[in-house]
Amino acid sequence: MAFGGHFAAKDRVKRWSIPPIVPKGYQAKGEYKTINGLKTYVTGPESATKAILVIYDIFGFFDQTIQGADILSTSSEQKYRVFMPDFFEGQPADITWFPPTTDEYKQKLSHFFQTKAAPSSTLSKIPGVVSEANQLAPGGKFEWSILGYCWGGKITCLAAGKENKIFKAAVQCHPAMLAPDDAKSVTVPMAMLASKDEKPQDVADFGNNLQVPHYVETFSTQIHGWMAARSNLDDAEVRKEPINMQGQDNRHLGTSDHRPSNEAAVITD
Repeated sequence: MAFGGHFAAKDRVKRWSIPPIVPKGYQAKGEYKTINGLKTYVTGPESATKAILVIYDIFGFFDQTIQGADILSTSSEQKYRVFMPDFFEGQPADITWFPPTTDEYKQKLSHFFQTKAAPSSTLSKIPGVVSEANQLAPGGKFEWSILGYCWGGKITCLAAGKENKIFKAAVQCHPAMLAPDDAKSVTVPMAMLASKDEKPQDVADFGNNLQVPHYVETFSTQIHGWMAARSNLDDAEVRKEPINMQGQDNRHLGTSDHRPSNEAAVITD
């Protein structure tokens, strides 16, 4: 639906038809296709006219992230075709590097961010992915939104900037490399769902700098990455928050059918 004041904190408890979170042994509901030369997880009904480009975190395809894509595709009244490309082409970061507790891990992460995870490399691939994915749309072209986790949040923010001609809404989930000045260039409604590990001042400044309808919330009990590869789904509190957050994601990914209000909301729970 719309962004802004419509999404008070109490609204987070609405569940729609979101299925229970599966801690282990999750069976993916979608399939892998090659799109613009990239292995891409595709899920959601083929009849969907709206699509979400999901940008995973630096650890690539993980069951937690796959499950999130499946939930996004069908958990609200609006159905989506969801596309999650393997931008790292089978060479994601090793999850044991994080948190970087040794100099070796710090060096490996730094090198990864400068090479495989350099934003320019991923951003240049997005138009081709979207163009080819549009061939699967019932009418020949989807109405697109974008959602990113951690590092993918940074990519999402940049993809929604002044050069954006593709996406009509954007969501950042526990974003990495959060730069308040980036918000000034965002051209479409945006939601940012932060963890306790993002710097509160950066989160607040980012929200204040957004010049579009927006929604910002901090999940104060959750770690950076709790909705993606670093999620510990054995923890009942963690399992609860994906339900809350996926509900927020679906409302904020509405596009032209639900024009956003000019209000903004910033919530710290």
